[in-house]
Amino acid sequence: MRVRVKICGVTRLEDALEAARLGADALGFVFHPASPRFVSTDRAAEIVAALPPFVTSVGLFVNADAALVESVLDEIPLDLLQFHGAETPAECARFGKPWIKALAVAPGVDLLQSATDFRGGRGLLLDAFVPGSHGGTGRTADWSSIPGRMPVPVILAGGLHPGNVGAAIRTVRPWGVDVSSGVERDKGVKDHQELAAFMEGVRDADV
Repeated sequence: MRVRVKICGVTRLEDALEAARLGADALGFVFHPASPRFVSTDRAAEIVAALPPFVTSVGLFVNADAALVESVLDEIPLDLLQFHGAETPAECARFGKPWIKALAVAPGVDLLQSATDFRGGRGLLLDAFVPGSHGGTGRTADWSSIPGRMPVPVILAGGLHPGNVGAAIRTVRPWGVDVSSGVERDKGVKDHQELAAFMEGVRDADV
């Protein structure tokens, strides 16, 4: 199975187009104002409008008011919503769009039960646990604590970079991987060489 790749925290058109050229399946846009990778609706709309076919646009929200999500959707035809806060399944589903839920891989978190609770989504994004953070920290998750069989597709995130993505894929065998800080030269600014190396690491692990 080919592992899918999402490049998250995109803020620049040139980075989006290079990621797509290299074969990224999805691009993530952060609409959480507290994030250093926050992107304005106008900028995200410009980037999404320029994407080539078959590249999924993903909007990331953290405990956002429904009005904020709806205002973004009014301006940008996002393909998928990603929720990184304490949203319930009903809150994730209320917008009538396909969605995924992000969960921290942390002691005491029952990932199998969570997969059941959020089975209405397209998958679970499993990230590293960092107190007070909602992702993008560069910390790796505890891959060994992820069940070998999950009832929903798993997207693995948390501290992935070109040097470890192959091992992560071989250990977890996820549906997809998600990277942000691991391919950056600055927050929200992607390094194109690192993007290429990351994609090569994914392809090598798929063999």
